[in-house]
Amino acid sequence: MHTFEYAITNLFAWAEAPRLSRSTLILLATILIGLGVTYLIGVLIRRQPDSTMNPAIVQAFNSRVRAWWLMFVILTAAFLLGNTATVILFFLISFWALREFITLTPTRMGDHRTLFWIFFLFAPLQYILIAWGNDFYGLYSIVIPVYVYLFIPARIALAGDYKRFLERAAKIQAGILICVYALSYAPALLYLNYQTTAKEPWLGSSAGVLLYLILIVQIGDAMQYVWSRYLGKRPIAPAINSSRTWEGFFGGTLTTTLVGAVLFFVTPFNPWESAFLAMITAVMGFAGGMTMSAIKRDRGVKDYGTLVEGHAGILDRIDSLCFAAPVFFHLTRFWFTDAVAI
Repeated sequence: MHTFEYAITNLFAWAEAPRLSRSTLILLATILIGLGVTYLIGVLIRRQPDSTMNPAIVQAFNSRVRAWWLMFVILTAAFLLGNTATVILFFLISFWALREFITLTPTRMGDHRTLFWIFFLFAPLQYILIAWGNDFYGLYSIVIPVYVYLFIPARIALAGDYKRFLERAAKIQAGILICVYALSYAPALLYLNYQTTAKEPWLGSSAGVLLYLILIVQIGDAMQYVWSRYLGKRPIAPAINSSRTWEGFFGGTLTTTLVGAVLFFVTPFNPWESAFLAMITAVMGFAGGMTMSAIKRDRGVKDYGTLVEGHAGILDRIDSLCFAAPVFFHLTRFWFTDAVAI
């Protein structure tokens, strides 16, 4: 009874927006101002008639910056509204990413009822359990990889369609694992009770840790691209992604590690701990990008979708975060929390 009452209270606690720490607010404001200034500079360059830069490159750059500015505004609004608002935002992202993933391969009639359960029961259930807090970690950590994984092939089998059965079941399993289960560990960071390694209470905000994860993932992607673009000579897997090079991987990971050490002030980590987590996050983000690129090459497509102008599909933008989030969460939960709900 106590657990049920706690769950109901926590579920509707979204109206009580948590106070963001000053460091988190400063970082959010810096990001938004920086993106705004960068976009204005791009607009000015585009309007210069004697500019030596390729207009198509400038336009693509401006579209990307504008899209990032909009997304960070939405993320900031969710932070200010509270934890549950942020969980809802991530659920909507997961829902759309899963839709993009499933549409890569045509489904059969025997899959439709299974997909109905996936989209409208199990995906929301995962995020409801996340919003109920860390007391429910024992449930949200196993519902999808155990029970949903068993449900999917069983439900498809009941439809009586055996053609490409294993391929169809595996596709749906991979979709909900990557797009829903893995990504849900990002907002789950909001419900951890953070402690420093000295076991002293941390006075920052949990939103700062989530913001740190998102920033590190995006910086890792950007730095690996920049290093590969200007110094890359040896592609890692040319048939999957020719723009990913060993120079880009090591240079981008090193740069991200240094940036992570600088951003320690929004986290309960000291600079060395922050650098280590940034390095792991960059490596996992790279693994996510390569994995999702391999899936796209297998399906013969360039992007997962075109929902956001200048950003291809939603899944194209969160592939690194999907792989980094669960590893970052578990390292943080093990080393920097007392593993109880807040």
